[in-house]
Amino acid sequence: MRTLLIDADVVAYNAAFACEKATEWEPGYWTWHVEWDEVVQAFDAEVSRMMDTLDAGAFRLCLTDSEGNFRRGVDPSYKGTRSSIRKPIILKRFKDFLVQERGAYWRPGLEGDDCMGILATHPKLIPGEKVIVSIDKDMKTVPGLFIRWGAEGASLTEVSEEEADYWHLYQTLTGDVTDGYKGCPGVGPKKAEAILKEPAWRSVVAAYEKAGLDEDDAVIQARLARILRASDYDFKAKRPILWVPPD
Repeated sequence: MRTLLIDADVVAYNAAFACEKATEWEPGYWTWHVEWDEVVQAFDAEVSRMMDTLDAGAFRLCLTDSEGNFRRGVDPSYKGTRSSIRKPIILKRFKDFLVQERGAYWRPGLEGDDCMGILATHPKLIPGEKVIVSIDKDMKTVPGLFIRWGAEGASLTEVSEEEADYWHLYQTLTGDVTDGYKGCPGVGPKKAEAILKEPAWRSVVAAYEKAGLDEDDAVIQARLARILRASDYDFKAKRPILWVPPD
């Protein structure tokens, strides 16, 4: 059976945002409001569309822990720019509903991306075929089946472990403006591709040293870029295992 591992952070945000309405009650007096049932219906409709399009028999919703993020322990500035962005007024309550009523999967300190990565790479937690469904291109750093849902021309892709490791190094070099980690100064996509003609950690370190930094700086960026796989999580202690460079 095929099970979809759904980035519920994005689906919930889109449903909650789309259903918000601004009302002017009297001249100069505006409020936002939203109907709960409308958000639920919009969310469910999108999940149903995913299920039908991808011919899946089951799904698992994956969410980010709203109370903490282990990457901020690696770099306190991680996703710092997002704190000033207004979120849909119903979003937190709706995510609580997904956990309590829909069995959404989350773990303390982890992002939804990590939850998808862990479930996708664990051999026993979810049997059968698993597909990561997310708009986030960073999910290419996780081996397995992936579709960049919502992107133009998106199609189901199988990412090998070798390819996933390559994209992890690539993200370590280029950084991610959306997530708020900078990568290696002066390295964009084309330069990263050139550096990774030999996709090895020593090539990444050499690029950081050329930019006036060192391996410790590279390791910090690599830990921010790493979407957790099952091997990166201590299930007994319920905490991530920080990435370390290969010997």
